[in-house]
Amino acid sequence: MIQAILVFNNHGKPRLVRFYQRFPEEIQQQIVRETFHLVLKRDDNICNFLEGGSLIGGSDYKLIYRHYATLYFVFCVDSSESELGILDLIQVFVETLDKCFENVCELDLIFHMDKVHYILQEVVMGGMVLETNMNEIVAQIEAQNRLEKSEDQVLG
Repeated sequence: MIQAILVFNNHGKPRLVRFYQRFPEEIQQQIVRETFHLVLKRDDNICNFLEGGSLIGGSDYKLIYRHYATLYFVFCVDSSESELGILDLIQVFVETLDKCFENVCELDLIFHMDKVHYILQEVVMGGMVLETNMNEIVAQIEAQNRLEKSEDQVLG
């Protein structure tokens, strides 16, 4: 099961934080900081899997991450998840963001947080993977966009 999804920039600023396990706010912030430091100190040519930090379960959990431009996408998962499957899921999530925002960048995550969360909910909900087909995800997002536009026309 996926315990948390964290996206932060090269400076450790969180851009997307989604926990599927309850933690107090202070612990969540410590987890983000600890995860950033664990991932940042790794060389780019080392594998993208490592044991979870001390705050999120240690050796029972794995951090699986990808670094794209200025953003780190980190999924914290338990031992029941496949590392390669999660790497593929990160790729699907990033490609879907890229398709929806036409060359996604850090500012898209900042200024369109609601849309980013909606996209994430199409992929993962409650820590379980819902959809891995990017075309299905994009079709759902486009349907939602059409619905929002039709509501705006009715209300406006």
